[in-house]
Amino acid sequence: MRVYDIIIKKRNGKSLTKEEIDLVIKGYISGNIPDYQMSALLMCIYFNGMDKKELKYFTESMKNSGKVLDLSSIDKPKVDKHSTGGVGDGVSISLAPLVASFDVVVPMISGRGLGHTGGTLDKLESIPGFRVNLTEQEFINQLKKIGVAIIGQTEDLVPADKKIYALRDTTATVDSIPLIAASIMSKKLAEGTDALLLDVKTGNGAFMEKFEDSYNLAKTMVEIGKNFNKKIKALITDMNQPLGEYVGNALEIYQAIKILKNEGPKDITELVVYEATKMLQLAGVEKNFEKAKSKVLSKLSSGEALEKFRQMIEFQKGNPKIVENPKLLPQAQYCEPLVSHKSGFISYINTKSVGIACCILGAGREKIEDKIDYSVGLRMVKKLNDYVEKNEPLMYVYYNDKIKFEKAKELLISSYKISSKKTKSLKLVYKEIG
Repeated sequence: MRVYDIIIKKRNGKSLTKEEIDLVIKGYISGNIPDYQMSALLMCIYFNGMDKKELKYFTESMKNSGKVLDLSSIDKPKVDKHSTGGVGDGVSISLAPLVASFDVVVPMISGRGLGHTGGTLDKLESIPGFRVNLTEQEFINQLKKIGVAIIGQTEDLVPADKKIYALRDTTATVDSIPLIAASIMSKKLAEGTDALLLDVKTGNGAFMEKFEDSYNLAKTMVEIGKNFNKKIKALITDMNQPLGEYVGNALEIYQAIKILKNEGPKDITELVVYEATKMLQLAGVEKNFEKAKSKVLSKLSSGEALEKFRQMIEFQKGNPKIVENPKLLPQAQYCEPLVSHKSGFISYINTKSVGIACCILGAGREKIEDKIDYSVGLRMVKKLNDYVEKNEPLMYVYYNDKIKFEKAKELLISSYKISSKKTKSLKLVYKEIG
């Protein structure tokens, strides 16, 4: 088989065999296949898609390109959750310890910020001393002892994805549903969990803005999971406004503590509780949704979920005192309100612009080598359908650099539309698949 012939075959809309896909993945990882040939194949996939068999083979080949974690020595249900990312989406930070406060293991391998969206690892690293780069053995030992760990992708876990993603990022092939699905699912299958909950965002702050695209991505990932005998469910959730009250790194850790104290903002707390309930159902802890939800709420009220978060921080060398004293988290020098120029109802928020403004403040990266300012971010005072008076704050901006603040301020003010009437109410969860 020649790579040239495989490219022609895919260019002509034909399906690739398992052997052809394995040859390409192995050849690219080893350096025998150059970037330009892999780029050509990715572009063919972008335009022609993949059928179910091809996608299974492609995902499997990516998964097997490196180490597959063996968690069989942990004799408890193992369930993970993955979000496609959004603005203010710090759900995982409180969700993982909440679910682990039951007799369930949550092995979570997370990512960093991408584009306008924040990353779970960046948020956790705002906790002084917190380590996200654990060895495989440290990861497994922590799961055995406390049932939860949130770490970064190890070097030998799905190396094909790292290399192919970097190429997709420079060849305009990122937003391909089969390639996104294979990228996410290869990593999740390599984790060695029994079950997986997917949170696929939709709306103007999501990577998949159209509901139809979000639905197709969710459906594709669920089909892949079923092909590998995983218990899997996908939720399509709203990202037409920032989730919760805070956007930033240390600010979202503060918010996670509030959620685990049962004092969090309504929308993000509701989503955390809903997803925890679904994870308990997937793990087989409780079949009935209402009974499972009641148990989740009792863990928040009792403080057991907060204690599990404290344990996780301690095990990963962070300062557990932040739970009692959030002022030990990085603090911005300045905090300034952004006020509304007129009275009315918030009818639209350009969520992507809000995320970009946070990156401008320093909360995200434009380039890989950029350093993150963990202290900066936003507190969203007014959200969709809230009434605001003229000169009343829409949000508070936490910043350290006045020049960056002025740039972000302009973008943030233009992100809001204020009307005389309320807009259509949005659901938090639009659909469940699987």
